Amino acid sequence: MGRITLRNVAKRFGDVAVIPSINLEVEDGEFVVFVGPSGCGKSTLLRLIAGLEDVSGGVIEIDGVNATELPPARRGLAMVFQSYALYPHMSVRKNIAFPLKMAGMEPAEIARKVEAAAAVLNLTGYLDRRPGQLSGGQRQRVAIGRAIVREPAAFLFDEPLSNLDAALRVNMRLEISELHQTLKTTMIYVTHDQVEAMTMADKIVVLNLGRIEQVGSPLDLYRAPANLFVAGFIGSPKMNLIDGPEAARQGAATIGLRPEHIDLSGSAGIWRGTVGIAEHLGSDTFLRVQVEGIGMITVRAGGDTDLRHGDAVWLTPQPGRMHRFDADGKAMA
Repeated sequence: MGRITLRNVAKRFGDVAVIPSINLEVEDGEFVVFVGPSGCGKSTLLRLIAGLEDVSGGVIEIDGVNATELPPARRGLAMVFQSYALYPHMSVRKNIAFPLKMAGMEPAEIARKVEAAAAVLNLTGYLDRRPGQLSGGQRQRVAIGRAIVREPAAFLFDEPLSNLDAALRVNMRLEISELHQTLKTTMIYVTHDQVEAMTMADKIVVLNLGRIEQVGSPLDLYRAPANLFVAGFIGSPKMNLIDGPEAARQGAATIGLRPEHIDLSGSAGIWRGTVGIAEHLGSDTFLRVQVEGIGMITVRAGGDTDLRHGDAVWLTPQPGRMHRFDADGKAMA
């Protein structure tokens, strides 16, 4: 079991409320991602759940038990840090076994659990190496293995891929997702990378200044952002946000259009613009188009487009794809 409930959880450092008050349900077996910009409180919230920080108010329940005052070792959670936190003088086998050895488990049982975790993480051939002989991705798998052997109620990941290069990040993202499908254990994952959030999560929690802006599945947040913050944060490239007279014509303070929801033509459309930068990504090309009276609009085109800097184009929003926001930044029906 791994159900985690937060009721009015708050954290203050002196007079500064970094988390004013949060209510959240993490269901057993869910993969939940906390996402938001730097300083939004996502890592602090994870540390409150882990017991590495004391709450200033509210209640944290784990499987129905009030864990607010419990020390980290008694919460049944396992945390994986950005820095790996491996012992350089120990082998992979000993690093993975360390928490079990400290718990006084029998050597035969420790060996069984270590071998099982290594098999899940494709580390069997590396058990006798030391961390310095491993790649960054392999070291992160060792850190995850050390968490797996504890058989926790939930795994807590604090930006675990931040130290890896782009290719390794993609591979590890897939491996962690596969691990979740294998173990069926609750996972809470912190990242500032909304692509990681969109591709890994069952449920995303978008945080801003210590407050929850929206909770939902990746597609929920993509299709129906609750406000301008979520609209501008979720999606890559980000949603085009347009205000002024153009938005007023739609009865809104701001309208939003995703780059893939704008049709492109060389001869006719609603807005005339001039192509600026073209970002060729293989299957797609993203064009930055300067539209008079509106500003810069990002548009998704095919990867084989031959449009160049300075070309004239016409843009037309797709019917039913426009998002409208009021003067307070909230989504309108």
